[in-house]
Amino acid sequence: MITAILKMICRLVFRVQVSGLANVPKEKKLLIIANHESFLDGLLLGLFLPIPATFVVNTSVLNRWIFRQILRLTPYLAVDPSSPLAMKKVIKLLESGKPVVIFPEGRITLTGSLMKVYDGTGFVAAKTGATILPVRIDGAALSYFSRLQNHEAKKLFPKVTITILPASHIEMTNAPTAKARRKLAGDAMRRTMQNMMFSSAPVNTLFSAFLDAIAMYGRKTALVEDMRQVEETYGQLLKKSLALGKLASKVSKPHENIGVLMPNVTNTICLIFGMSAFTRVPAMLNYTAGSGGIQNACTVAKIHTIISSREFITVAKLETVIDGLNNVKVFYLEDLRAKFTWLDKIWLMGYAVWLPRLATKKSKTTDPAVVLFTSGSEGKPKGVVHSHGSILANIAQIESVIDFSIQDKFMMVLPLFHAFGFTNGAIMPLVTGTRLFIYPSPLHYRVIPEVIYDKGCTVLFGTSTFLSNYAKFANPYDFYKLRYVVAGAERLSEEVREIWSDKFGIRILEGYGATECAPVLAVNTPMANRTGSVGTLMPGLEASLERVPGINHGSLLSVRGPNVMLGYYLFDNPGVIQPPNTELGPHWYNTGDIVEIDNDGFVFIKGRVKRFAKVAGEMVSLETVETIATQASPDYQHAATTQNDAQRGENIVLYTTDNALTREQLSISAKIAGSPELAVARKIIVIAELPMLGTGKTDYLTLKQMAENADTDLIDQSAIENKT
Repeated sequence: MITAILKMICRLVFRVQVSGLANVPKEKKLLIIANHESFLDGLLLGLFLPIPATFVVNTSVLNRWIFRQILRLTPYLAVDPSSPLAMKKVIKLLESGKPVVIFPEGRITLTGSLMKVYDGTGFVAAKTGATILPVRIDGAALSYFSRLQNHEAKKLFPKVTITILPASHIEMTNAPTAKARRKLAGDAMRRTMQNMMFSSAPVNTLFSAFLDAIAMYGRKTALVEDMRQVEETYGQLLKKSLALGKLASKVSKPHENIGVLMPNVTNTICLIFGMSAFTRVPAMLNYTAGSGGIQNACTVAKIHTIISSREFITVAKLETVIDGLNNVKVFYLEDLRAKFTWLDKIWLMGYAVWLPRLATKKSKTTDPAVVLFTSGSEGKPKGVVHSHGSILANIAQIESVIDFSIQDKFMMVLPLFHAFGFTNGAIMPLVTGTRLFIYPSPLHYRVIPEVIYDKGCTVLFGTSTFLSNYAKFANPYDFYKLRYVVAGAERLSEEVREIWSDKFGIRILEGYGATECAPVLAVNTPMANRTGSVGTLMPGLEASLERVPGINHGSLLSVRGPNVMLGYYLFDNPGVIQPPNTELGPHWYNTGDIVEIDNDGFVFIKGRVKRFAKVAGEMVSLETVETIATQASPDYQHAATTQNDAQRGENIVLYTTDNALTREQLSISAKIAGSPELAVARKIIVIAELPMLGTGKTDYLTLKQMAENADTDLIDQSAIENKT
């Protein structure tokens, strides 16, 4: 009777919903695992699981009277985690045929995300061959029974959902030692928990996810700040998003691609969410691409309308760029304000702000949400079309492997037209309740470290080039609060990794992504990090490796998953989405990257297929060429490209900012690294600085054109050395 009463109270107070009951198997050896959000978790599972189970609890729990009374309602096994015999008791219990419930984290989360997963639970599952039933508890962390430090987000009676996921197994490996087998089983359990967290994330649209976050964290929660030094709340952001979305709808049609030519400011993020609210699709234009690049992007995506800001155009000196655009109408926010009538103001303040779901248009999760553009480093830009589902799926994947919380503050310096900046810098903070400082340019190397220090930022995303320059100008104490520094978009230099470790005591987590994948494909995390790799693939991703003739180390990577794009807009067929498709079938995306994946799932990038040179019949990685140069001259920048050669097929040309670099130095570096002599650049060109794209990547298209057009100017280092 007590159990029935408690169950009724929980249904009324916490509005508990249970889904996935059909996934409960009938096997006797059943190990039920769950994330640990609050002190309520055990009670909730005991009341709402459809089968009776024995709970494994820490002996310290029995020290509290209230928990002893609750445990009287269900079978339990008290174990001391420090005892080597603890897991043997659990194994014996499972083998007796009784279902067992364990919280693999061993403690209540302090961040709201998954914390450390102990190896013992994975070893028990592998040792017994038990069926693993993952159960996701969501919402209890917002109650006053949790250990979250932010009390502003807590509610007296939050809604709690319990999601039962499909069952799985962990196989015992053939590792040589018991310690290694335990570690591998623990890693498998961690991945199972991460897949559980990802798979149970709600499917939504961008604006609906934004509204869900407002409902969860409250309208008064301060969230986003830019260089105006005003931290705006969820309520203020919602009001601004609705107003900007309404203005955008006055100059466009539903589902139309609208060019967004805006800087990194709060208004741009609000414009994105506002357009989403009114079923318009923001096409993020690269304002560093010039008239030609922007015109090509508009042609590819059939953009006839661009929204910008007069102030931005003036400050960035883009007047000639705007004048050079054809068949495109540019609307400025300063002018659009006049279109916001008194009726619109009544609609906004009297209706839309209070009932935003009713006041806006509804999109499907499969509808286009954004158009991003490839950098154009391979020719004409391609429009990459992402759905609401693919963007939010990538955010859910990231959340399942790295713990961001409302205590964190992102320092966002990457441009919003960059996939890394769009998803991780603009959308993720607002839909996950993480504070954000958005900075207009990543190139202010002296200022950015000071801003990070002044604003107390805890998370920084950047490219290797940007991180290198921040380290040069930063005081060792500027980054004292940074918890996570994540590098992507280009290979992380070993010198950058070392200087951040030595000067700031910070381990950079290197990741890997592609615009077509929203963008994160893999990332190192505090729980799974391997130097030299780009981490393990995101939960929910399938991978396929294909051998490439002539390339002996590594295979061509293709992926399929919920974060893969809807398709491309191509220059020869503008405005028509071309879904990804390979020999593996529909929805597979060929990354064009040569990788190796080790036995633990860590991905090692060997290079891009298009960044291999065929020299005298041999395939040579241009990234290896750059690595050799960096080892020979670590204080300078280097980039390799190719030049056609009638006799050798291709010549490797190295561009460098080191005017003293010679082939002899490169040869010595190659021998030390064990690289072939063919990977030593035949020709070297010294330039003041490498050409860069607005995304922070090296502009290899420009370098390729320079190499092809500079026959008479090329410096053949071997000839110089012979003369000397």
